[in-house]
Amino acid sequence: MGRKNRQLQIRVTAAEKVRIQRAAAGARLDMSEWVLRRLFAPAAERVRELVSAPPGDRAAVRYVLAELNDLLTDLDARGFAEAVESAPVIEDPWFANYVAAMIETAAALKMVRPPAWTDAIEPLRTPFFGSELASLRLHLLLAAPPAFRRRNLFVDASIGDRI
Repeated sequence: MGRKNRQLQIRVTAAEKVRIQRAAAGARLDMSEWVLRRLFAPAAERVRELVSAPPGDRAAVRYVLAELNDLLTDLDARGFAEAVESAPVIEDPWFANYVAAMIETAAALKMVRPPAWTDAIEPLRTPFFGSELASLRLHLLLAAPPAFRRRNLFVDASIGDRI
């Protein structure tokens, strides 16, 4: 980055300023640096942030996956390839498979090859269904995108979709 020699002012409420100050302090950055990192963070760094420490409960994981979905959807083919090039370290097999399936599906939609590291993630041994309702299982078996089915994940929404 070049030398910073310009100033930008934005208007925020007192509450918004406090939130920005707290977030910046939590990241051990000054407010300007925190805002700049949020605005201009490379997509690869954001992918790594999202998948490195998922919340413990599945309900909270939905928000992480939704944000990852938005990020992958918004990237062009080149930006996508750069963002997912490096293999993230993911401990939870379910989460690793879900992330890999999302990336493989996004790659297919963008007509690029998925990163090789997704092949190294072993599919789940036990099927996971996106709903506990037995009456929906047949639907989920048929509706799951191919990358999800290969990984034993049966859901009916994928990259670009919102429920």
